[in-house]
Amino acid sequence: MLRSEKERVVEQLAERLRSTETLMVADYRGLTMPEIDELRTRLLEAGARFTVVKNTLTKRAAEEAGTTEVLELIDGPTAIAFLEADGDPVAVAKVLNEVARANDVLVIRGGMLEGTVVGDAEIKRLATLPPAEVLRAQLAGAVFAPLTTVVGLFTAPLRDLVGVIDARIRQLEEQGEPEPEPEAEAEATQEEPQAEAPAEEATEEQSEEPSAEAEQASADEEEGQQDG
Repeated sequence: MLRSEKERVVEQLAERLRSTETLMVADYRGLTMPEIDELRTRLLEAGARFTVVKNTLTKRAAEEAGTTEVLELIDGPTAIAFLEADGDPVAVAKVLNEVARANDVLVIRGGMLEGTVVGDAEIKRLATLPPAEVLRAQLAGAVFAPLTTVVGLFTAPLRDLVGVIDARIRQLEEQGEPEPEPEAEAEATQEEPQAEAPAEEATEEQSEEPSAEAEQASADEEEGQQDG
């Protein structure tokens, strides 16, 4: 490759690194050219440009772009999937993961999600999520989700998307059934003696009734003696 061509490649890579917040890196060794072309086509449909890069040129481009943190993922034959602005990171991760599992030669190294470097485990977890449009629909229809929670899910950075659903499930499980407040319990306790008061009054009235009957019987007995 001529020096002018190398400079052009470095300039293009640097521009992509500056303008792309989300990318995924893979070791493509073992893939044939037809397999690479097929993978490139599938990734393009998902909204990512799959570029085979030379490590030395990538290093220069990263230094020029100020994104040297991505260099920790560059080792051996390397290809980078640069996501477009309207690309679907979940779909891109799914394509890479499917090819890696099917061919057993493509190795996912990691990537950058919203500017943060992540490892291969995060990319593989991202691949297990539903497509972006389905995920948004599921979140929008979440039952019993407070409005602030729903808004938080939609505004969460992409790097937090992998664990946000599990966090919401744990939150719902921890909430469980609401416990009665102490004030409500105290009021209920205070009302109980008041409810028992009428019963005590009724008992007192019943205890007075025999005395009235005894007085009436005594009066009748005296009247009978007078008549006699």
